[in-house]
Amino acid sequence: MDLTLTAEEEEFRRRLRAWLRDTLPGLPPEPPADDWPARRAYDCAWQRALHDAGYAGLHWPREAGGRGATPTQHLIFIEEAERAGAPYVGANFVGLLHAGPTIAAEGTAAQRARWLPPILRGEEIWCQGFSEPEAGSDLASLRTRAVRDGDSYVITGSKIWTSHAEVADWCELLVRTDPAAPRHRGISWIALPMNAPGVTVRPLRTLAGTTEFAEVFLDEVRVPAGHRVGPENDGWRVSMVTLSYERGTAFAGEVVACRRTLARLARTAHANGRWDDAVLRRRLGRLNAEFTALWRLVQWNVGEAAHTARTGGDAVPGAGGSVFKLRYSQARQELYEAAAEVLGPESLDARQEWTAQRLSSLSYTIAAGTSQIQRNIIAERILGLPKGR
Repeated sequence: MDLTLTAEEEEFRRRLRAWLRDTLPGLPPEPPADDWPARRAYDCAWQRALHDAGYAGLHWPREAGGRGATPTQHLIFIEEAERAGAPYVGANFVGLLHAGPTIAAEGTAAQRARWLPPILRGEEIWCQGFSEPEAGSDLASLRTRAVRDGDSYVITGSKIWTSHAEVADWCELLVRTDPAAPRHRGISWIALPMNAPGVTVRPLRTLAGTTEFAEVFLDEVRVPAGHRVGPENDGWRVSMVTLSYERGTAFAGEVVACRRTLARLARTAHANGRWDDAVLRRRLGRLNAEFTALWRLVQWNVGEAAHTARTGGDAVPGAGGSVFKLRYSQARQELYEAAAEVLGPESLDARQEWTAQRLSSLSYTIAAGTSQIQRNIIAERILGLPKGR
């Protein structure tokens, strides 16, 4: 991993900073956290601005509609956007960071042409339909069935914790297409139109009071077979591509955001007198080291994927993404525990941003694969240990 920036990369940073400086003051106020139609409109407008300025799908390959930027340029973009306080991807999260890269890597030319441009322009929102009431961490036990009927699949079942389902146009859906096959071999990855007859969405209100998740019920929903991404019954492998992106690079911007939050906490501790506590100073210092190391790990993972691509391999983040995700999940929780210590009783005020973020942090050891699952992946794929019984 070479962290030295080239002249081209330095120029890219300079132009990006100038664009952010000129653009951000003209943005409208962010809508309330619980108004998802308004948040969709806000997030899509920001995505369109990125597209028109040439920053949409920055790291996607050019043949997929992206800019074909280097991994370092991609990380520069994440770093500068977070430092400038630019909007996050928001409702575009699944399309830009999960479904889009998966379709770019596994889809046909026709599928890439149909689905990728609207994602990049902020015209269509995707949600993720993986987990089920009895298939969370043990995703391979999913029961939602897709039965082939001519040129269509007829899908019946349900999904839960479906991100952004209430405002989504499409869903990256895992279904069982061969119930007689071994668990990991009878699954397919299908693009489901959310307006299809038989799709019912029931929003779930989280502990923080928002509804970014939903239950989705599928009652004999007909989907064209051409919406299957990858071969039939090969969906487990395709879904691992999706989860590699989710665990490897999708949280990269949040690391920068956490470092910015940590700096705010230090300033608050200076202002309210808590900085005199040597134990607290050591705790904040250790967290600073944690997030600095996590950012370097992001750079290493992205650099490894880029090197693999240059040498003829697949530029998909590898098992190192699980190392990152495992530690980041815990570090984020520790950050907001430290925030509670700095803020004292104020941190219990439900109106405070800190409170919502602390509640949200509790989900990170579950989202995108539980910490237990990440440890299994690390043990088996990196350390070479035998599978547990």
